[in-house]
Amino acid sequence: MKYLQIDRVCKSYPGKGRVTEVLSDIRLTIDKGEFVSIIGHSGCGKSTLLNLIAGLTDITTGVIKLEGREVNAPGPDRAVVFQNHSLLPWLSVYDNVKLAVTKVFGSTKSRAERHDWIMQTLELVQMTHAIGQRPGEISGGMRQRVGIARALAMEPKILLLDEPFGALDALTRAHLQDAVMDIHARLKNTMIMITHDVDEAVLLADRIVMMTNGPAATIGEVLPVAIPRPRDRIVLASNPDYVRTREAVLRFLYERHRFVEAAE
Repeated sequence: MKYLQIDRVCKSYPGKGRVTEVLSDIRLTIDKGEFVSIIGHSGCGKSTLLNLIAGLTDITTGVIKLEGREVNAPGPDRAVVFQNHSLLPWLSVYDNVKLAVTKVFGSTKSRAERHDWIMQTLELVQMTHAIGQRPGEISGGMRQRVGIARALAMEPKILLLDEPFGALDALTRAHLQDAVMDIHARLKNTMIMITHDVDEAVLLADRIVMMTNGPAATIGEVLPVAIPRPRDRIVLASNPDYVRTREAVLRFLYERHRFVEAAE
């Protein structure tokens, strides 16, 4: 059975006298434990595709199946981490994660088991030292770590990351990229990340899905990243496979951008 199957998916929105097709004929299969990055120019429907997988947006035509079951609504088996951490500002770090754990495991885990699980997920993102602090009392990078912990605490089958590091400075972004790689290595979970950053896509992913420009965007190319794990960003800078993959993504994006400019 295919783990995640996206089959002939289209998404369109009705407008003033016309229908705008955002995504057209999206076909993609993702294996269990795979890390997939989705990249493309602004307006190509990357976040729309992620929202369709999350069940936050209705599919116009086609179907998405997770372990053979149709995805047609949000669920804890697909947790989303957005660029905005979306933490509740009046709750502590601990209580923000507790909220998700109670929602998903309130009837299946004891209070002690839930507490242990909250602490384990916060330890995964190195945030146990800040359990009593509120979001306004910690840095942006720390808030995003808590957002990732809250998502992981639901034990999702798929972790969906919508440009989670886009608003962070370069050094904090690098630290969080390393943290995500470490989590993926430990948990072997399935991750799908939207990104504008070519280096981030190549560093993190097993495959890079490159989207054509919108409207009616589709998958232009799927590029395997043939770089063994674990990966070290400094070592990779001179790795021929890394350089070759990075060049292939840049070439795809540049050609698409040039095509749009020519059409204008």
